Amino acid sequence: MRRALLAITGLAASTTALVVLKSAPGASQVAQDLPAEAQPAVPGGAAPAGAETSAAPSASAAAPKPSRSAARAPATRPSPTSGARTPSARKTSSKPAQPTTRTVTGPVVENEYGNVQVQITLSGSRIVDAVALELPEDTAQSDQRSRQVDDTYSGTSGLVVELQGADLDTVSGATATSTAYRQSLQAALDRAS
Repeated sequence: MRRALLAITGLAASTTALVVLKSAPGASQVAQDLPAEAQPAVPGGAAPAGAETSAAPSASAAAPKPSRSAARAPATRPSPTSGARTPSARKTSSKPAQPTTRTVTGPVVENEYGNVQVQITLSGSRIVDAVALELPEDTAQSDQRSRQVDDTYSGTSGLVVELQGADLDTVSGATATSTAYRQSLQAALDRAS
């Protein structure tokens, strides 16, 4: 008889606690403040010392069992002041953002042999490529000088990418074309910043 009374009392206490926990804004605090006496008794557990045992089936077996939804732990939400994140908070990517790639074209610079125009490609603030869009080609000599300047300065492995700027040495024998190339390049760098 004593077991049945403990089982019913425990069931009533646990049901009351669940109702309080589900409706209380600070649910986690309420659960911690429950007195030890209100803890539900375990049905079928050992009888307290001095209790009578009988051959009749236990009354706790006949006691109604809580439903599955009542037996689940209540879902609690953190209070706005707790600083905890809600489960539906958006997760951020651990992958770093890729720098943007852009192309900047310098102005056409005239010299005595023809026009020079440079275009650079930047990834973030780093120069990754330089291309001469226009170089003098009127004579065989100007064409040869233009190729020397282009081979030295342009491309992904040229001096522009290597030195990351317009502070380039003049190509021997192609001073005017080298100077015009650097001027167009510097204007493109100024536009990029």
